[in-house]
Amino acid sequence: MRTVTLTALIGLGLALSACGGTENRGLESVHQPVVKRSDFVLDVDASSDGLTSAEVRRLSGWLEALRVGYGDRIAIDTAYGPASSGTRDIVASIAAKHGLLLDDTAPVTEGEVPAGIARIVVSRVTASVPGCPDWSRTSIIDANNHSKSNFGCAVNSNLASMVANPQDLVLGAANSDPNDPMTSSRAVKNYREGKSNTVKAESSRSN
Repeated sequence: MRTVTLTALIGLGLALSACGGTENRGLESVHQPVVKRSDFVLDVDASSDGLTSAEVRRLSGWLEALRVGYGDRIAIDTAYGPASSGTRDIVASIAAKHGLLLDDTAPVTEGEVPAGIARIVVSRVTASVPGCPDWSRTSIIDANNHSKSNFGCAVNSNLASMVANPQDLVLGAANSDPNDPMTSSRAVKNYREGKSNTVKAESSRSN
């Protein structure tokens, strides 16, 4: 009987030692949200008076195609100094329709901006949790006290997908008033508008 018991214990030990997968012996999940910034660029013809009507339509359509909104940032980059007041006023008015304000400085983008061109840069920050779901570690007794490989995936993935501005995961929201009704109701407003747009899109396709 003793020999059989010893053999069983040895077999169990070999099975446990063969368990691979994500290692985590701490209390924090190894699956954390990763914040990534993407820059979208559109070059438009600009003069001292601003943009032509054709360029205004092109810019408006581009912003609508990107579905810009809360959390996105928009800026203007030119070859020589700041953009003309006419160009800034026009771009600012278009951005305001989407609830955006112009940034004072534009991020660095690839390639030089040609003379007579205003480069419109939309910066968008997204958050995700790479590697989730993670079922690499089997759900059996772990002699090394590792957490399950999928530990933290659900909570952090939901956080990454639900946060209104992913940039807040990095720096936090500055000067925010928790009692501001506009702030507290923004999520509901975005949800209702998104649902309404989805219904309209499905209706147009059916027609």
